Amino acid sequence: MAVVRAGVVPAGRSLFYCLIGVLATTGVVGLFLAMFGVNRVVTGILVGAIAGVAAGVALFVRDVVELTEHAIHARTPFRSATVPWDRVVAGRFTLDERSRWALALDLTGETTDELILLSIPPVVGPVAGAYDMRKREQVTEIREMLRAKRIPITVLPEIAGALNRHWQIAPPTSR
Repeated sequence: MAVVRAGVVPAGRSLFYCLIGVLATTGVVGLFLAMFGVNRVVTGILVGAIAGVAAGVALFVRDVVELTEHAIHARTPFRSATVPWDRVVAGRFTLDERSRWALALDLTGETTDELILLSIPPVVGPVAGAYDMRKREQVTEIREMLRAKRIPITVLPEIAGALNRHWQIAPPTSR
């Protein structure tokens, strides 16, 4: 069974990552100007922009949830957690607070918690681009992983209908 990558970066953490990218840009530009003088301002801005974008991309790439055969690994750039599959009670595909479709896992343990795997805008038409294709693949991979682990998944009827109609993803079957 392959590793399935998912995860949602919350808005606050996204803003923090962008801020780190801007600070990296500013720092490199300042360092470059201090080392080579103001005659190299354009070069400093270019080098700083490359460093800032690289820092931001590295942070976003590290922020991921990986579903493996043995456990679920939730990582951010600054911490990591492993959730065993036996803590997963069920999966659900519902509307979140921003009227987006959210695919989440309900967990048990010391605190009842949830792990959000995907958050996508409502599907209103067929696959129109790379973003839609990747999200369709992620939904399919996650459903296959949950089916292999025998974890029940609840899907709202309007979401199941839209996924079936537009992305040709069949509704989950009950066992």
